Amino acid sequence: MGSLVNVTTEDKIALITIDHPKVNALSQAVMSELDTTVQAAIRDEQVQVIIITGGGSFAFIAGADVGEIAQLTDGAQAAAMAAEGQAIINRIEQSPKPVIAAINGVCLGGGNELAMACHLRIASDRARFGQPELNLGIIPGFGGTQRLPRLVGKAKAIELILTGDVISAQEALRIGLVNAVVPPEAVLKTAKDVARKIAAKGGVALRLALQAMQQSATLDMPHGLALEAKLFGEVAQTEDMREGLRAFLEKRQPTFRDR
Repeated sequence: MGSLVNVTTEDKIALITIDHPKVNALSQAVMSELDTTVQAAIRDEQVQVIIITGGGSFAFIAGADVGEIAQLTDGAQAAAMAAEGQAIINRIEQSPKPVIAAINGVCLGGGNELAMACHLRIASDRARFGQPELNLGIIPGFGGTQRLPRLVGKAKAIELILTGDVISAQEALRIGLVNAVVPPEAVLKTAKDVARKIAAKGGVALRLALQAMQQSATLDMPHGLALEAKLFGEVAQTEDMREGLRAFLEKRQPTFRDR
């Protein structure tokens, strides 16, 4: 779609590649193109699952564009930049279609913040993770202080953010930051295999399951359960539900039509 962010679509999967050498830094231009590309994939009826990865073999995303941050002149300007980045990453997290991060290399700062907003994370065993912003005299600004504790627990998140330590992919897996760690050459294949498995499900059920889980972060248990029951009622009215149950009883694979 653009010179900094490219997309290919195959088998109901949109593969979005951030191509901003040398380290795929999240400049404002990259963020804008990424936002446009992801939203187009969400609107595309031929797309069921989205994969985001980094171009090249060194970095998924090494962070925000430090050169742009260094040019900020006042607090209001900095806050506006952070808010805009948060809004773009929030839209990825709130996507009605599953988004998988195929983390092919270094995943730091804004890159880790973007990865955490994706619904699943498949990492190369050579990838490295961290929120090293404090090493530069700043703090995470694209959601790191909020999402990291929710994923790995408050104590570990505080440790990682305050020390600025960078951890291995194996440690990221151990603490629950990523879903799987594979050899570098298997990252995209694994992400696509997972995406195909998800894409074979009914689109309505996928959307409603994601909606229930996304909203759970802001709901207590009784209200979360009430939402789940409401959405279960919605999915029970679909053709896909009737097809799925009929296929199960007939001992065959279902053919979902996303309606």
